[in-house]
Amino acid sequence: MTFYNFDTIAARELAEGVEIQAIPGERMTMVRFRLQKGAPVPEHSHPHEQIGVVVSGEIEMTVDGETRTLGPGSAWCIPSDVVHSARCLADDTVVLECFSPPREDLAGT
Repeated sequence: MTFYNFDTIAARELAEGVEIQAIPGERMTMVRFRLQKGAPVPEHSHPHEQIGVVVSGEIEMTVDGETRTLGPGSAWCIPSDVVHSARCLADDTVVLECFSPPREDLAGT
């Protein structure tokens, strides 16, 4: 498949207050996160490089011990295996992230 519309992709609850929709590719995965205020993304790491942007709302993100408050237009690049976490600071926050290599654990989302 070549063309997608997030409005037609089934959403999956990843954790309480965190909903995701994924578009799989051969060499990367794009994920749209919808978060509710207070929703945490616990500290973790993975072998995937991760590039993201806040589309709307606000999050607090910690990457390798450095914490920043990020709003619309704020972006990041997290190298493979770097520890990171986040917390949503505003209702109806939307974040887009791309992962490479593809996130097999998010397949079928």
